[in-house]
Amino acid sequence: MKYTREQILLKLEENSSDMSLLYKEPCVNYRGKTADTKEYYTEVIAEWLLERLYLFDRIKTITRQSSYCMGGEEHDGIPNRSNSNREEELIAMAMKRQRTLPVVGQVLDYQTPLKNVQKDEAGKIDLLAYDGKTLRILELKKPDSMETMLRCVLEGYTYLQTVDKEKLLRDFKLPEDTEIKASPFVFWNGAQWKEIQQKRPKLRRLMRVLKSIPYYAVKENDIYTVTEE
Repeated sequence: MKYTREQILLKLEENSSDMSLLYKEPCVNYRGKTADTKEYYTEVIAEWLLERLYLFDRIKTITRQSSYCMGGEEHDGIPNRSNSNREEELIAMAMKRQRTLPVVGQVLDYQTPLKNVQKDEAGKIDLLAYDGKTLRILELKKPDSMETMLRCVLEGYTYLQTVDKEKLLRDFKLPEDTEIKASPFVFWNGAQWKEIQQKRPKLRRLMRVLKSIPYYAVKENDIYTVTEE
C-alpha cells in the first residue's frame, strides 16, 4: 500500500506526542516513495523532523539507580543457555569478546539497560564503544536487517536522550568531559548502506544535525572491522 505525503505527515502529527516511541512507529520504517509527490517516505519524515528539532528535547531522561555497567562473568560476551538467540545480541557479544573495533574503539559493554523500573518505556543500548575521547552509543543491526536508516538513527538518538549521561560516564569510569554520540552500526552492503547511497539529502542533513555518523561493520574470518562511508 502506498501513502501520500499528507498521510505520512498526519501519521507523524498523531504519533509525536511521545517522542521516545516515535522510532517504533511503522511509518518510520516505510520504504519506497509517496503516491503523489514521489518522495522517499524517509525524506518526508526527515524534513518534518528538521523543522521540529525541539521535539527531541521532550524525550525524558531516565536515571537508572542500578549501574549501567553490567560487568561480571555473566556479561562477558560468552553465550550460554540463558542467552537470547537474537542474532543482533549474539553479534554484539562476539564484538565484546573481540574487545576492540577499528574506528570506534574499545567495546565496553553490550545490551546496556536504560530502564530504572520495569514499567519504563526504554530499550537497551546494543553496544557502547570508547575511543579515548568519545563514547559511542551504537545501534546495531544484523546483516540482513530491512529496517530503514532513519529508524536506526532515531532509535540510537532516542537512547542518547534517554540515558543519564553523567551517570553513564561515572559508571564506566570515563572522564566527565567525554563526548557521547549515538550512531547507526549496520553492515556494509546491507539495506541501510544501500539506502544511504541513494539521493537522501534531508536524511543526511538530519544525521549531520544529530551528529549521527553511521558506521559499517564487515566480518572477515570471524573478525569484525569497521568502516565509515
